[in-house]
Amino acid sequence: MAKSDKLTQVSVKIGTALGKADKQARARARKVTEASAIAKEELREISKQVDALKKQLVKTTDRLKKALSS
Repeated sequence: MAKSDKLTQVSVKIGTALGKADKQARARARKVTEASAIAKEELREISKQVDALKKQLVKTTDRLKKALSS
C-alpha cells in the first residue's frame, strides 16, 4: 500500500504542475490576444491618419500647380 500512496502523491504533483502550466499558457495567450487587438486598432488609426495626409497632400499639390501656372 505504501507504493500506491507514493504513486498517488506523485500523480497529484504531476497533475498540479500540468494545471499550473496550462493556466499560465492560457493567461499568456489571453495577453497576446489583447495586445494584438490593441495593435490592430492602433494600426487602423494610423491608416486613417495616413489617408488624411494623402488627401491633404493632393489638395496642396493641386493648389501649388494652380499657383505656379498662373
